[in-house]
Amino acid sequence: MGFFSFFSKEKKETLDKGLSKTKESVFGKITRAIAGKSKVDDEVLDNLEEVLITSDVGVETTLKIIKRIEKRVAEDKYLNTKELNNILREEIATLLTENNTDDMAEFEIPAGKKPYVVMVVGVNGVGKTTTIGKLAYQFKKNGKKVYLGAADTFRAAAVEQLQIWGDRVGVPVVKQKMGADPASVAYDTLSSAVANGADVVIIDTAGRLHNKVGLMNELTKIKNVMKKVVPDAPDEVLLVLDGSTGQNAFEQAKQFTLATEVTAMAVTKLDGTAKGGVVIGISDQFKIPIRYIGLGEGLEDLQVFRRREFVDSLFGEEGIGK
Repeated sequence: MGFFSFFSKEKKETLDKGLSKTKESVFGKITRAIAGKSKVDDEVLDNLEEVLITSDVGVETTLKIIKRIEKRVAEDKYLNTKELNNILREEIATLLTENNTDDMAEFEIPAGKKPYVVMVVGVNGVGKTTTIGKLAYQFKKNGKKVYLGAADTFRAAAVEQLQIWGDRVGVPVVKQKMGADPASVAYDTLSSAVANGADVVIIDTAGRLHNKVGLMNELTKIKNVMKKVVPDAPDEVLLVLDGSTGQNAFEQAKQFTLATEVTAMAVTKLDGTAKGGVVIGISDQFKIPIRYIGLGEGLEDLQVFRRREFVDSLFGEEGIGK
């Protein structure tokens, strides 16, 4: 599959449906903010600033967006509120483009990386194990041989849930008894994966934040042990965040980026919430690529994050004020 794979009609529909509540909320607020206005003046911009902040975009990112819009209004003489939606969409898309690497291929792995090792981190309840299961499904669907490692050994439910996903997707799960050393599980998983010619290895880890030093030490140990089997492992440290928690997702991202070197993010549970704006703020504030977004319970509802499609879906094509 090519690097820029075709964004199918089905994926577009899933994205639109998943972001519908956020879109309705944002559009409703913006419509009220510009009611009775024909020009983009200071009052409109002040109202727009409030809309973005209350839509979980975050203060710092909102101020960047407002500054960009102010510049566009001054330079391009866009004074009509009917143009505001287009300007807003363009500037947010540009901001996301500036703050991330290129959009990744559709569940592809880099050439020469076998196995490609992903260590997944995140607090309990954010959809971490579910995301792992869906990732395994997508990679397998793409012709890859996948192994899962149940290194969250502190919760029996975590191991059981990962095994359920492994059975559902049809991929092997390497596990040990409850309370086993997580690094030992990771070592066994990579050893088995290498011996059996696996293409992708995904390692689940414990989601505890009450002791940042302990978390840091544990994740560092897991990474060091994996390197004994695959010297470059892990290729990716994927932080899973619950988009429905809004600003709390910012705090989780802050804590985990302090505890370990996060290289990519997945934002889950965007369906059923009006807090989808958090994706924009997290992308901007942490300068870490958002790789995936979760838009529902189905196996196909984990999508590769594509910035332009995300912004178009969130802000629509119809334009505000028309």
